[in-house]
Amino acid sequence: MSDRQIPPPPKGGAGALLPPDAGRDRPLFLVAAILVFLACIAALGARGAIVQAQAWTSDLETSLTIQIRPVEGRDTEADARQAAEIATEIEGIAAATAHGRDHAEALIAPWLGQDNLPDDLPLPLLVDVELNPGSAPPVEALQSALDEAGLAASVDDHARWAGAVKRAAGLARTLGISLLALLMGAAAAVIAFAARASLAARIDVIDALHLSGAEDGFIAQLFQRRFFMLGLKSGTAGALIAVIVSLLVSWGDTPADMLFFLPRWSMNPFELLMLGLAPLLSGATAALSARLAVATDLRQRW
Repeated sequence: MSDRQIPPPPKGGAGALLPPDAGRDRPLFLVAAILVFLACIAALGARGAIVQAQAWTSDLETSLTIQIRPVEGRDTEADARQAAEIATEIEGIAAATAHGRDHAEALIAPWLGQDNLPDDLPLPLLVDVELNPGSAPPVEALQSALDEAGLAASVDDHARWAGAVKRAAGLARTLGISLLALLMGAAAAVIAFAARASLAARIDVIDALHLSGAEDGFIAQLFQRRFFMLGLKSGTAGALIAVIVSLLVSWGDTPADMLFFLPRWSMNPFELLMLGLAPLLSGATAALSARLAVATDLRQRW
């Protein structure tokens, strides 16, 4: 059979031998579009979480917090103002802002309520310290200056909180990549199943091509082209739906504490590239899955 020539593709390409079947293609198109949509949402959500975590980490690493503990016989708010003045004299510190009791009550109100605090309850006050760009946190120098002034104060460099945010960002990245891998695997399995079903439905045409001298690679290529176009169309639909959902989340009245977990549209070039590549990746995954599935079945058949 080595001297047989592969017949040229008929006019009209793969569609002449494998005409579209709306009854089979429509459900497959819908499933593939949903998988691409979920993959885009997972990617946008993971990137949004990472970007938000980076912004939070940057804020934490470029600032300090001074806690002024209440001491009997002293004016805590006056101590906070004095601590802010001392902080501004330390090298590497750009500004310091002392907050009063109202600020402290607002911070604990979500847990204790607005009207559940007695007026004579001693509360620690906070001083926000902003560092100069590129400066290392002068924790020891600031703490020594506060101690010399006789203030009951402690300095927090936010290292613990920054580490927690970084771990959360790493977890979001890992979950996003894992979910993308699972969705790609599911899409490949669905396409492989559909390709085998399509091959079985057209086995008479495949047998005729084989008897005419067509090799397995030629037949597999016909399925590859057909499923590439199907994957491309479903990928485009899924990516467009993901864009619409992210726009609704970005422009809608979404609680601030939920934005960390939801995909937001920021017109970032990376997001545009990612969503632009989604249809191509969908088409490539569909084409490769269909080709491998059909080639395997043909090798077992002949």
